[in-house]
Parts: sequence; structure tokens; C-alpha cells
Amino acid sequence: MFEIRKSEKKDLNFVLELIASGRKKMIESGNTKQWSNGQPTTKQIENDIENGNSYLVFSAEGKPIATFAFIIGEDPTYLKIDGVGWLNDEKYGTIHRIASVSGVHGIFASVLNYCFQAIDNIRIDTHEDNIPMRNAIKKFGFTYCGIIYLANGDPRRAYQKVKNE
Repeated sequence: MFEIRKSEKKDLNFVLELIASGRKKMIESGNTKQWSNGQPTTKQIENDIENGNSYLVFSAEGKPIATFAFIIGEDPTYLKIDGVGWLNDEKYGTIHRIASVSGVHGIFASVLNYCFQAIDNIRIDTHEDNIPMRNAIKKFGFTYCGIIYLANGDPRRAYQKVKNE
């Protein structure tokens, strides 16, 4: 199990380094389109931190090994979904911008565990080409719900999981 806490302003460089690591892993796995052109931006990460939505995951040795954003409440990009649709209309939390160092296992499980302590309904989305994330999402029992579109129009595969279902 890993320690998870909210990111603070002083953690910005750690978060940005982890995002860069995640971007590199995406490219190495053949996902060259997601997080291209400087996405997510430093400003976006700063906003996550300011709004209390950015988190860091630490190893047993206290080293930051992963980051993610977790936002409870309506996500504007999730209002329209093409496909089957969401499992329910209950209040939900959304996991965004998850990134980690290479070679550490169990991070996604810890992130989900942490998020499910806050709310029973979680949504997540990823790029079609992000096969490692799609596999992790499937492994942890998320249901594919359809395609959502980011503010810039880019499509993303959207998933939802209800705790204990």
C-alpha cells in the first residue's frame, strides 16, 4: 500500500516530472497522440493543485511515484456521451491525469481504493491508443460506457465503476 495525499504548491515540480514520465511511457507504448502538444499544461496542473484536486502517491520510502487528479462533481466533458451511456446519474468522482514512474506495480489499485473511500461512483476516460490504461481499467472492473469528447473535440473512451458492483 502506498501513501496518498493532496499535492501542494511546493509539489508542482514533482507532479510535472511524473507527468513527463507518464508522457514518455505513453509514447513508448505507441500512444503518441494523448498528452501531445504539451498536454496537460502546467497551468492545468497548477489549477488542480489550487482547487485541491491534485494528488501524489508515495512509495514506502517516501518518494513520489505517481500523480493523479480526482474531481468530485460534474465533469462538463461527460455531459454528452455517444454509446451505451453512463451506468447511473448519481454523483461521481472522475480520475484524470494519472501518471507514474516505471516499474512500480499496484499504483492504480491504490488510487482506486483511495478514490472509492470518497465516493461510490467513479468515472474515467482514456485515449483509444492508451492500451496499458485501457487494460488496467478493464482489469479493475470498469464498464465501457461510450465515447466522450474533450473541449477541443478529441474523442476519449469513457468508463464507469460503481463500488461493490
